[in-house]
Amino acid sequence: MKYLKKNTLPNLLIGIRPIMEAIQAGRQIERVLIKTDLDGDLFRSLLELIQKHNIPFQFVPIEKLNNLTSATHQGVAAFVSLITYADMEAIIGQITERNETPLILLLDGVTDVRNFGAIARSAECAGVHTIVIPAKGAAPINADALKTSAGALNRIPVCRVPNLRTALYYLKDSGIQIVAATEKAPKLVYDCDFKCPTAIILGAEDAGISEAALKLSDEKVQIPLQGEIQSLNVSAAAAVLLFEVVRQRREGKR
Repeated sequence: MKYLKKNTLPNLLIGIRPIMEAIQAGRQIERVLIKTDLDGDLFRSLLELIQKHNIPFQFVPIEKLNNLTSATHQGVAAFVSLITYADMEAIIGQITERNETPLILLLDGVTDVRNFGAIARSAECAGVHTIVIPAKGAAPINADALKTSAGALNRIPVCRVPNLRTALYYLKDSGIQIVAATEKAPKLVYDCDFKCPTAIILGAEDAGISEAALKLSDEKVQIPLQGEIQSLNVSAAAAVLLFEVVRQRREGKR
């Protein structure tokens, strides 16, 4: 992968103190890249702050940082979020106040930015109230994700949570059924009742949904496939599932 040089990324922050100040000022950080073997009191203060705010971070070779910028980066670079993340509990409260039937989408391990953008586009078109992603192991919301979403990521709330499992417990306690999409499910997507409050979990194409999330699911459904490939791109699967929800809820209003 090639990285842009000379500070051409508008959402790039460099330097330990500027990044600390940005976090303390409440700016939402997408992720932080840290030079491998970086040490020192100031760095340890930064790391403590990053962990306190559940900000994704990664240790990388210095060459990766040098390819991002020609300026003095002190071994640290951060990407400021291009969107403002929403609070999941507040979103659920707003749905309840509007007397709407919740439709939540959770992404477990979906790391490809273009897939994420395409999923967001389908979700916005299908009337999803919010997309929930984990702080770690999720696609960064960068320019590619925004472009692929066709503007949807500026319209649909995205909630970044420290732990998907905790989020699932909260949704269950809020009376929302958890539906996991997995090819190993005994039930077809068309046989599941989506007219009630629902949260759908989608997993990465290679690993699928985590075992912990599957155990918390109330329903497990699969999309019937007729061809030889026997798998759909996760963004295509999202569209199939979400518009089955739309179909059922429209029919329920007749």
